[in-house]
Amino acid sequence: MTSLGAGPGPGPGYLEHLVLPGVLTEGQAAETVAGILAGQREDGAIPWFRGHHLDPWDHTEAAMALDAAGEHEAAARAYEWLVRHQNPDGSWYAAYDDGDHTRPTDLARESNFCAYIAVGVWHHYLATGDDAFIDRMWPAVYAAVEFVLALQQPGGQIGWKREKDGTPVNDALLTGSSSIHQALRCALAIAERREEPQPDWELAVGALRHAIQRHPERFLDKSRYSMDWYYPVLAGAVTGAEAKERIEAHWDAFVVPGLGVRCVLPNPWVTGGESCELALALWMTGESDRALEILQSVQHLRADDGSGMYWTGYVFDDEAVWPRELTTWTAGSLLLAVAALGGEEATCAVFSGERLPLGLDPDCC
Repeated sequence: MTSLGAGPGPGPGYLEHLVLPGVLTEGQAAETVAGILAGQREDGAIPWFRGHHLDPWDHTEAAMALDAAGEHEAAARAYEWLVRHQNPDGSWYAAYDDGDHTRPTDLARESNFCAYIAVGVWHHYLATGDDAFIDRMWPAVYAAVEFVLALQQPGGQIGWKREKDGTPVNDALLTGSSSIHQALRCALAIAERREEPQPDWELAVGALRHAIQRHPERFLDKSRYSMDWYYPVLAGAVTGAEAKERIEAHWDAFVVPGLGVRCVLPNPWVTGGESCELALALWMTGESDRALEILQSVQHLRADDGSGMYWTGYVFDDEAVWPRELTTWTAGSLLLAVAALGGEEATCAVFSGERLPLGLDPDCC
Protein backbone atom coordinates (compact mmCIF):
# COMPACT_ATOMS: atom_id res chain seq x y z
CA MET A 1 0.00 0.00 0.00
CA THR A 2 1.35 3.43 -0.87
CA SER A 3 2.09 5.54 2.17
CA LEU A 4 0.04 8.71 2.21
CA GLY A 5 1.45 9.79 5.54
CA ALA A 6 -0.42 12.48 7.46
CA GLY A 7 0.34 15.37 5.21
CA PRO A 8 -1.80 17.91 3.35
CA GLY A 9 -5.58 17.77 3.28
CA PRO A 10 -7.48 15.47 0.93
CA GLY A 11 -7.89 16.25 -2.74
CA PRO A 12 -10.96 16.74 -4.96
CA GLY A 13 -13.66 14.10 -4.74
CA TYR A 14 -12.38 12.71 -1.45
CA LEU A 15 -15.91 12.65 -0.01
CA GLU A 16 -17.51 10.66 -2.82
CA HIS A 17 -17.70 7.54 -0.65
CA LEU A 18 -19.60 9.58 1.98
CA VAL A 19 -22.44 10.42 -0.38
CA LEU A 20 -25.48 8.24 0.25
CA PRO A 21 -29.01 8.84 -1.07
CA GLY A 22 -31.31 10.17 1.62
CA VAL A 23 -28.45 10.35 4.12
CA LEU A 24 -25.68 12.67 2.97
CA THR A 25 -24.97 14.82 -0.04
CA GLU A 26 -21.33 15.75 -0.62
CA GLY A 27 -22.02 19.18 0.85
CA GLN A 28 -23.65 17.69 3.94
CA ALA A 29 -20.78 15.25 4.38
CA ALA A 30 -18.33 18.15 4.26
CA GLU A 31 -20.35 19.97 6.92
CA THR A 32 -20.29 16.94 9.20
CA VAL A 33 -16.55 16.48 8.81
CA ALA A 34 -16.05 20.17 9.51
CA GLY A 35 -18.27 19.84 12.59
CA ILE A 36 -16.06 17.13 14.07
CA LEU A 37 -12.92 19.12 13.23
CA ALA A 38 -14.44 22.14 14.97
CA GLY A 39 -14.85 20.04 18.10
CA GLN A 40 -11.24 18.88 18.10
CA ARG A 41 -8.82 20.77 20.33
CA GLU A 42 -5.42 21.99 19.15
CA ASP A 43 -3.72 19.26 21.18
CA GLY A 44 -5.64 16.60 19.23
CA ALA A 45 -8.28 15.82 21.87
CA ILE A 46 -11.83 15.26 20.62
CA PRO A 47 -14.35 15.80 23.43
CA TRP A 48 -18.02 14.90 23.10
CA PHE A 49 -18.52 18.59 22.32
CA ARG A 50 -16.81 21.77 23.42
CA GLY A 51 -17.28 22.16 27.16
CA HIS A 52 -18.04 18.47 27.76
CA HIS A 53 -15.69 15.66 28.74
CA LEU A 54 -13.55 13.38 26.57
CA ASP A 55 -13.54 9.61 26.87
CA PRO A 56 -10.94 7.47 25.06
CA TRP A 57 -13.44 5.27 23.17
CA ASP A 58 -15.53 8.06 21.66
CA HIS A 59 -12.40 10.12 21.01
CA THR A 60 -11.10 7.20 18.93
CA GLU A 61 -14.37 6.72 17.07
CA ALA A 62 -14.37 10.39 16.05
CA ALA A 63 -10.74 10.07 14.92
CA MET A 64 -11.66 7.07 12.78
CA ALA A 65 -14.41 9.12 11.15
CA LEU A 66 -11.84 11.80 10.30
CA ASP A 67 -9.64 9.18 8.64
CA ALA A 68 -12.63 7.88 6.69
CA ALA A 69 -13.10 11.44 5.44
CA GLY A 70 -9.46 11.82 4.43
CA GLU A 71 -8.51 14.09 7.33
CA HIS A 72 -5.45 12.04 8.22
CA GLU A 73 -3.41 14.74 9.92
CA ALA A 74 -6.23 15.54 12.34
CA ALA A 75 -6.75 11.85 13.07
CA ALA A 76 -3.04 11.34 13.71
CA ARG A 77 -3.08 14.19 16.23
CA ALA A 78 -5.92 12.44 18.04
CA TYR A 79 -3.86 9.26 18.40
CA GLU A 80 -0.82 11.23 19.51
CA TRP A 81 -3.02 12.67 22.28
CA LEU A 82 -3.69 9.14 23.48
CA VAL A 83 0.02 8.32 23.53
CA ARG A 84 0.81 11.41 25.60
CA HIS A 85 -1.91 10.70 28.15
CA GLN A 86 -1.53 6.95 28.59
CA ASN A 87 -1.03 5.83 32.17
CA PRO A 88 2.09 3.85 33.12
CA ASP A 89 0.01 0.66 33.37
CA GLY A 90 -1.18 1.00 29.75
CA SER A 91 -4.62 2.38 30.58
CA TRP A 92 -6.50 5.64 30.18
CA TYR A 93 -8.97 7.11 32.60
CA ALA A 94 -12.65 6.90 31.77
CA ALA A 95 -13.10 10.65 31.31
CA TYR A 96 -11.05 13.83 31.01
CA ASP A 97 -12.05 17.45 31.50
CA ASP A 98 -12.55 19.39 28.27
CA GLY A 99 -11.01 22.54 29.69
CA ASP A 100 -7.87 20.73 30.87
CA HIS A 101 -7.30 17.50 28.95
CA THR A 102 -4.61 16.39 31.37
CA ARG A 103 -7.12 16.32 34.26
CA PRO A 104 -9.23 13.15 34.58
CA THR A 105 -12.77 13.52 35.88
CA ASP A 106 -13.40 9.77 36.26
CA LEU A 107 -10.46 7.78 37.60
CA ALA A 108 -11.88 4.38 36.69
CA ARG A 109 -10.05 2.61 33.84
CA GLU A 110 -12.50 0.75 31.61
CA SER A 111 -11.17 -2.20 29.63
CA ASN A 112 -13.03 -1.57 26.39
CA PHE A 113 -12.09 2.13 26.44
CA CYS A 114 -8.44 1.15 26.71
CA ALA A 115 -8.51 -1.56 24.05
CA TYR A 116 -10.08 0.58 21.33
CA ILE A 117 -6.86 2.38 20.43
CA ALA A 118 -5.91 -0.78 18.48
CA VAL A 119 -8.95 -0.42 16.22
CA GLY A 120 -8.20 3.22 15.55
CA VAL A 121 -4.49 2.70 14.93
CA TRP A 122 -5.08 -0.15 12.48
CA HIS A 123 -7.78 1.86 10.71
CA HIS A 124 -5.41 4.82 10.37
CA TYR A 125 -2.67 2.59 9.00
CA LEU A 126 -5.01 1.05 6.41
CA ALA A 127 -6.14 4.55 5.41
CA THR A 128 -2.62 5.94 5.06
CA GLY A 129 -0.12 3.09 4.72
CA ASP A 130 2.06 4.97 7.20
CA ASP A 131 4.53 2.46 8.66
CA ALA A 132 6.21 5.11 10.80
CA PHE A 133 2.87 5.75 12.49
CA ILE A 134 2.52 2.05 13.33
CA ASP A 135 6.00 2.10 14.86
CA ARG A 136 5.17 5.15 16.99
CA MET A 137 1.89 3.70 18.19
CA TRP A 138 3.05 0.14 18.87
CA PRO A 139 4.27 0.69 22.46
CA ALA A 140 0.95 2.30 23.39
CA VAL A 141 -1.09 -0.45 21.72
CA TYR A 142 1.00 -3.18 23.34
CA ALA A 143 0.69 -1.66 26.82
CA ALA A 144 -3.06 -1.13 26.40
CA VAL A 145 -3.66 -4.74 25.35
CA GLU A 146 -1.62 -6.05 28.27
CA PHE A 147 -3.66 -3.90 30.67
CA VAL A 148 -6.89 -5.26 29.20
CA LEU A 149 -5.85 -8.91 29.17
CA ALA A 150 -4.88 -8.71 32.84
CA LEU A 151 -8.64 -8.39 33.40
CA GLN A 152 -9.54 -11.50 31.36
CA GLN A 153 -11.39 -14.11 33.40
CA PRO A 154 -10.92 -17.91 33.25
CA GLY A 155 -14.07 -18.16 31.12
CA GLY A 156 -12.64 -15.86 28.46
CA GLN A 157 -14.73 -12.78 29.22
CA ILE A 158 -13.02 -9.48 30.09
CA GLY A 159 -13.62 -7.75 33.40
CA TRP A 160 -15.26 -4.37 33.05
CA LYS A 161 -12.70 -2.05 34.66
CA ARG A 162 -10.33 -1.20 37.46
CA GLU A 163 -11.60 1.21 40.08
CA LYS A 164 -9.60 4.33 40.86
CA ASP A 165 -7.73 2.47 43.62
CA GLY A 166 -6.78 -0.32 41.20
CA THR A 167 -9.36 -2.84 42.41
CA PRO A 168 -10.46 -5.01 39.46
CA VAL A 169 -14.15 -5.28 38.64
CA ASN A 170 -14.32 -8.80 37.25
CA ASP A 171 -17.96 -8.64 36.14
CA ALA A 172 -18.01 -8.56 32.35
CA LEU A 173 -20.17 -6.58 29.94
CA LEU A 174 -21.16 -8.23 26.67
CA THR A 175 -20.94 -5.00 24.70
CA GLY A 176 -17.57 -4.09 26.16
CA SER A 177 -16.11 -7.56 25.69
CA SER A 178 -17.39 -7.63 22.11
CA SER A 179 -15.66 -4.32 21.38
CA ILE A 180 -12.48 -5.75 22.90
CA HIS A 181 -12.80 -8.77 20.58
CA GLN A 182 -12.55 -6.46 17.57
CA ALA A 183 -9.72 -4.52 19.21
CA LEU A 184 -7.66 -7.64 19.92
CA ARG A 185 -7.94 -8.75 16.31
CA CYS A 186 -6.75 -5.32 15.18
CA ALA A 187 -3.90 -5.50 17.71
CA LEU A 188 -2.89 -8.87 16.26
CA ALA A 189 -2.92 -7.35 12.78
CA ILE A 190 -0.59 -4.59 14.00
CA ALA A 191 1.68 -7.19 15.62
CA GLU A 192 1.77 -9.20 12.38
CA ARG A 193 2.64 -6.08 10.42
CA ARG A 194 5.56 -5.52 12.77
CA GLU A 195 6.51 -9.22 12.64
CA GLU A 196 6.15 -9.50 16.40
CA PRO A 197 3.93 -12.54 17.04
CA GLN A 198 1.77 -12.46 20.16
CA PRO A 199 0.59 -16.04 20.83
CA ASP A 200 -0.95 -15.10 24.18
CA TRP A 201 -3.16 -12.56 22.43
CA GLU A 202 -4.21 -15.18 19.90
CA LEU A 203 -5.35 -17.48 22.69
CA ALA A 204 -7.07 -14.62 24.48
CA VAL A 205 -9.16 -13.53 21.51
CA GLY A 206 -10.24 -17.11 20.79
CA ALA A 207 -11.33 -17.66 24.38
CA LEU A 208 -13.16 -14.33 24.39
CA ARG A 209 -15.00 -15.11 21.15
CA HIS A 210 -16.05 -18.52 22.52
CA ALA A 211 -17.47 -16.88 25.64
CA ILE A 212 -19.43 -14.36 23.56
CA GLN A 213 -20.80 -17.02 21.22
CA ARG A 214 -21.61 -19.79 23.67
CA HIS A 215 -21.74 -18.50 27.24
CA PRO A 216 -24.07 -15.53 27.76
CA GLU A 217 -24.22 -16.42 31.46
CA ARG A 218 -20.65 -15.19 31.84
CA PHE A 219 -21.77 -11.61 31.24
CA LEU A 220 -23.97 -9.25 33.24
CA ASP A 221 -27.54 -9.22 31.96
CA LYS A 222 -27.91 -5.96 30.03
CA SER A 223 -30.30 -7.37 27.44
CA ARG A 224 -32.54 -4.30 27.74
CA TYR A 225 -29.82 -2.34 25.95
CA SER A 226 -29.70 -2.46 22.18
CA MET A 227 -25.90 -2.54 22.18
CA ASP A 228 -25.93 -5.97 23.82
CA TRP A 229 -28.18 -7.08 20.95
CA TYR A 230 -26.10 -6.00 17.95
CA TYR A 231 -22.58 -5.51 19.29
CA PRO A 232 -21.47 -9.16 19.10
CA VAL A 233 -22.28 -8.90 15.37
CA LEU A 234 -20.71 -5.47 14.91
CA ALA A 235 -17.50 -6.64 16.58
CA GLY A 236 -17.24 -9.76 14.41
CA ALA A 237 -17.66 -12.22 17.28
CA VAL A 238 -20.96 -13.60 15.91
CA THR A 239 -21.08 -14.10 12.14
CA GLY A 240 -22.95 -15.85 9.34
CA ALA A 241 -26.35 -17.38 9.98
CA GLU A 242 -26.05 -16.85 13.74
CA ALA A 243 -25.52 -13.13 13.21
CA LYS A 244 -28.61 -12.83 11.04
CA GLU A 245 -30.65 -14.85 13.53
CA ARG A 246 -29.49 -12.61 16.37
CA ILE A 247 -30.48 -9.46 14.51
CA GLU A 248 -33.90 -10.82 13.53
CA ALA A 249 -34.67 -12.06 17.04
CA HIS A 250 -34.97 -8.57 18.54
CA TRP A 251 -35.58 -6.36 15.51
CA ASP A 252 -39.16 -5.48 16.39
CA ALA A 253 -38.25 -4.74 20.00
CA PHE A 254 -35.50 -2.23 19.26
CA VAL A 255 -36.16 -0.73 15.82
CA VAL A 256 -38.71 2.08 15.59
CA PRO A 257 -39.64 2.44 11.92
CA GLY A 258 -38.81 5.84 10.52
CA LEU A 259 -37.04 7.00 13.70
CA GLY A 260 -34.12 4.70 14.46
CA VAL A 261 -33.06 2.34 17.23
CA ARG A 262 -34.03 2.43 20.88
CA CYS A 263 -31.13 2.73 23.28
CA VAL A 264 -32.83 0.78 26.07
CA LEU A 265 -36.15 -1.01 26.49
CA PRO A 266 -38.88 0.01 27.10
CA ASN A 267 -37.90 3.68 26.92
CA PRO A 268 -39.35 5.64 23.97
CA TRP A 269 -35.93 7.03 23.10
CA VAL A 270 -34.04 6.47 19.86
CA THR A 271 -30.38 7.41 19.61
CA GLY A 272 -28.20 8.24 16.64
CA GLY A 273 -25.11 6.36 17.76
CA GLU A 274 -26.89 3.05 18.32
CA SER A 275 -28.78 3.45 15.05
CA CYS A 276 -25.60 4.00 13.05
CA GLU A 277 -23.83 1.12 14.76
CA LEU A 278 -26.75 -1.17 13.94
CA ALA A 279 -26.48 -0.02 10.33
CA LEU A 280 -22.82 -1.06 10.34
CA ALA A 281 -23.75 -4.45 11.79
CA LEU A 282 -26.41 -4.88 9.09
CA TRP A 283 -23.86 -4.03 6.40
CA MET A 284 -21.59 -6.71 7.86
CA THR A 285 -24.34 -9.32 7.48
CA GLY A 286 -24.99 -8.34 3.86
CA GLU A 287 -28.13 -6.33 4.69
CA SER A 288 -27.07 -3.10 3.00
CA ASP A 289 -30.61 -2.13 2.02
CA ARG A 290 -31.80 -2.28 5.61
CA ALA A 291 -28.66 -0.49 6.75
CA LEU A 292 -29.47 2.33 4.35
CA GLU A 293 -33.03 2.52 5.68
CA ILE A 294 -31.76 2.85 9.25
CA LEU A 295 -29.35 5.63 8.29
CA GLN A 296 -32.10 7.42 6.40
CA SER A 297 -34.41 7.12 9.39
CA VAL A 298 -32.09 9.03 11.74
CA GLN A 299 -31.69 12.09 9.55
CA HIS A 300 -34.35 13.76 11.71
CA LEU A 301 -31.52 14.04 14.28
CA ARG A 302 -29.39 16.22 11.99
CA ALA A 303 -29.26 19.76 13.40
CA ASP A 304 -30.63 22.49 11.15
CA ASP A 305 -27.97 25.03 12.18
CA GLY A 306 -25.53 24.21 9.37
CA SER A 307 -23.07 22.59 11.77
CA GLY A 308 -23.47 19.17 10.14
CA MET A 309 -23.80 17.62 13.60
CA TYR A 310 -26.40 15.25 15.03
CA TRP A 311 -28.42 15.27 18.21
CA THR A 312 -27.69 12.35 20.52
CA GLY A 313 -31.30 11.19 20.74
CA TYR A 314 -35.04 11.79 20.44
CA VAL A 315 -37.88 10.96 22.86
CA PHE A 316 -40.64 10.13 20.45
CA ASP A 317 -43.49 10.03 22.98
CA ASP A 318 -42.74 13.67 23.79
CA GLU A 319 -41.59 14.60 20.29
CA ALA A 320 -38.52 16.11 21.89
CA VAL A 321 -34.79 16.07 21.20
CA TRP A 322 -33.00 14.81 24.31
CA PRO A 323 -30.40 15.43 25.51
CA ARG A 324 -29.67 18.75 23.85
CA GLU A 325 -26.22 17.63 22.78
CA LEU A 326 -24.55 17.60 19.37
CA THR A 327 -21.88 14.99 19.89
CA THR A 328 -18.75 14.31 17.84
CA TRP A 329 -19.15 10.57 18.34
CA THR A 330 -22.71 10.53 17.00
CA ALA A 331 -21.51 12.30 13.87
CA GLY A 332 -18.51 9.97 13.77
CA SER A 333 -20.64 6.83 13.94
CA LEU A 334 -22.74 8.08 11.05
CA LEU A 335 -19.71 8.82 8.89
CA LEU A 336 -18.23 5.38 9.57
CA ALA A 337 -21.47 3.62 8.66
CA VAL A 338 -21.79 5.66 5.46
CA ALA A 339 -18.11 5.01 4.64
CA ALA A 340 -18.69 1.25 4.92
CA LEU A 341 -21.74 1.37 2.67
CA GLY A 342 -19.77 3.60 0.30
CA GLY A 343 -16.92 1.11 0.04
CA GLU A 344 -14.18 3.14 1.76
CA GLU A 345 -11.38 0.57 1.96
CA ALA A 346 -10.00 1.07 5.45
CA THR A 347 -13.39 1.21 7.14
CA CYS A 348 -14.63 -1.82 5.24
CA ALA A 349 -11.52 -3.80 6.20
CA VAL A 350 -11.70 -2.95 9.90
CA PHE A 351 -15.39 -3.78 10.28
CA SER A 352 -15.71 -6.69 7.87
CA GLY A 353 -12.82 -8.42 9.60
CA GLU A 354 -11.80 -10.12 6.36
CA ARG A 355 -8.14 -9.12 6.80
CA LEU A 356 -7.99 -9.49 10.58
CA PRO A 357 -6.41 -12.45 12.38
CA LEU A 358 -8.92 -14.73 14.07
CA GLY A 359 -6.76 -15.92 16.93
CA LEU A 360 -6.88 -19.47 18.26
CA ASP A 361 -10.05 -21.20 19.38
CA PRO A 362 -9.86 -22.83 22.83
CA ASP A 363 -9.52 -26.58 23.17
CA CYS A 364 -12.29 -26.80 25.74
CA CYS A 365 -15.72 -25.22 26.18
